[in-house]
Amino acid sequence: MIPGEIQDYVQGVVEGNRRILSKTITLIESSLPSHQAMARSIVDRLLPCTGKAVRLGITGVPGVGKSTFVESLGMRLVQKGCRVAVLAVDPSSKRSGGSILADKTRMERLSVEKKAFIRPSPSGGTLGGVARKTRETMLVCEAAGFDVLIVETVGVGQSETTVASMVDFFLVLMLAGAGDELQGIKKGILEFADAIAVNKADGDNIEKAKTARKDYETALHFLNPSSPTWTPPVLICSALNTTGIDEIWEIVLGHRKKLAVTGELEDKRKKQALDWMWSLVEEGLKEHFYNNPNVKKLLPKLAKEVREGITAPTLAAYKLLFFLDNNC
Repeated sequence: MIPGEIQDYVQGVVEGNRRILSKTITLIESSLPSHQAMARSIVDRLLPCTGKAVRLGITGVPGVGKSTFVESLGMRLVQKGCRVAVLAVDPSSKRSGGSILADKTRMERLSVEKKAFIRPSPSGGTLGGVARKTRETMLVCEAAGFDVLIVETVGVGQSETTVASMVDFFLVLMLAGAGDELQGIKKGILEFADAIAVNKADGDNIEKAKTARKDYETALHFLNPSSPTWTPPVLICSALNTTGIDEIWEIVLGHRKKLAVTGELEDKRKKQALDWMWSLVEEGLKEHFYNNPNVKKLLPKLAKEVREGITAPTLAAYKLLFFLDNNC
């Protein structure tokens, strides 16, 4: 028997109740054990109602205009009749743990649309700037009936490719003249891109954007595409003027259709689900390790010995992992 409170959450989400949806995501993001237990039950019950939405990840270099692009794309999709959920991951301060959470102020038009839902989430210092609970939140939004899920990450870098492990289409936004294609390859971003869009192609910057487009097309020739049936295109757009936005969306739909026909989309999602499970297992093992009373007792002494050069890090790690006697 499902507890009444959990059933209320499940029913509220499926019915598209925005208040219940927000409360459910808050439960998911909570670190309280009781909330985590409820969230697990809710997500498990909602699972049959998921899987139909387009999952789009967007990343890009600082200053590329990600929020402006997401709002422009979101507005176009709403106009087409789509229901859009934006999961915007803000950077958490390592010092205070705080987060700006300003995406709603950066997306003033989209935030007031009835068919749009914007949820800023602190990254919590997670690798790749992707919030620890983003995957669960995506499933809940799908169950609530949203047609398109957009995950906007905090920046660009090698760790940012984490977002590629949870979406169907990974879009990388670039700037003209902000760095050569070799830098992009070095950061490992282009290897995961399903498409590249050179943003801010407006005014005097149009020609620069066209040149940058050719540079990135050349760079992509040296990389192996993530799919044997898909070659990542390079486009130019202006999120400010909303030019090129429709073309990018058509590319996303074309990619989805092509991979659905070959079965790659289904295989990709199955692999992502397994990867998600293993990441949670690793996360849980780490949590259990630090909460183990033997580790808590031994760790301060060993840490001091390693810091002072008395014990080798390898031996200290071995003792912590296997709870060996200090004199071994």
